[in-house]
Amino acid sequence: MNSIRPKNLDLSTIELPLPAKASIIHRVSGFILFFAVAFMLSALAASLESAESFAGLKAAFDNGLVKFIAWGILSALGYHFVAGIKHLLMDMGIGETKESGRTGAMITLVAGLIVIVLAGVWVW
Repeated sequence: MNSIRPKNLDLSTIELPLPAKASIIHRVSGFILFFAVAFMLSALAASLESAESFAGLKAAFDNGLVKFIAWGILSALGYHFVAGIKHLLMDMGIGETKESGRTGAMITLVAGLIVIVLAGVWVW
């Protein structure tokens, strides 16, 4: 067994292909959504409690930080949805080659960016 093997522990020197970057962003957006569920459920509970609490929640959305959080959640949801559609197509056998994987990743990133911009326009 050769004990001298190449080791590259500096991850900043590794250039990932575009489908890998799209996949990593998909995983990160899912991670964000996992923790955003607590924010969304507490907002839903507050909105259903009474008319006064709904008005208070509506007034809280005038705060820039709350709008930014809502935009972040919508952005993660939008990108996760777009990337999920790509993964469903790949599960059906569409876009499994190297070239079509790169094309699918480009389409996913562009469509995700469009959804993120539209979410920002809607929130702000």
